[in-house]
Amino acid sequence: MHILSNEIYFPPVSEAHESGILAFGGDLSTERLLLAYNSGIFPWYEECEPITWYAPEYRMVLPINSYKSKKSVRNLINQKLFTCTINQDFEAVIRNCQQIKRNGQFGTWITDEIIEAYTDLHKLGKALSVEVWQDGELVGGLYGIIVGRIFCGESMFSKVSNASKIGFDFLVNYLKANEFILVDGQVYNEYLEQLGFFETAREDFMEILETFK
Repeated sequence: MHILSNEIYFPPVSEAHESGILAFGGDLSTERLLLAYNSGIFPWYEECEPITWYAPEYRMVLPINSYKSKKSVRNLINQKLFTCTINQDFEAVIRNCQQIKRNGQFGTWITDEIIEAYTDLHKLGKALSVEVWQDGELVGGLYGIIVGRIFCGESMFSKVSNASKIGFDFLVNYLKANEFILVDGQVYNEYLEQLGFFETAREDFMEILETFK
């Protein structure tokens, strides 16, 4: 594992520890974050911890063309209970992701510093949000980073049942229409698996990234 200086640099992802940790330190400047995502690296840490950069051995990915809407999601869409938008309120989405309570989680990796940094990326067109509305209220959403034709998902939230599933379905259809090829879910969790994500080796992910970034 490496300790970063003020220089905008990352070591090769092959040097990551078996835990996935590649480096500590540095900053969340726009330049460093863009280099990180273009290099298959992402920050993940909690408040009071040093900035920690990951390049895990396995990545959760979803090839966009392999995604199929579940019947239950299609039925919800047909009921028109929700309205979805793109980039209408990025800051509200990321702040809700920060504040939402999650089972088994006592803190959050979405610090105020993260919010400021990713909002700056959004202003540059490098971060995207999906908003899910019900009766004029923001009830779900997600955000992530755009790296060429790859969408690197960061977090999602839901205040009512199925809002995040509706938002994700909307996202994938939007990405498909705009010729994206992959959604990067970063690390394994059961919910991503339910959405159709699967693990692929870091080397395979890096090959895709180099081709389509």
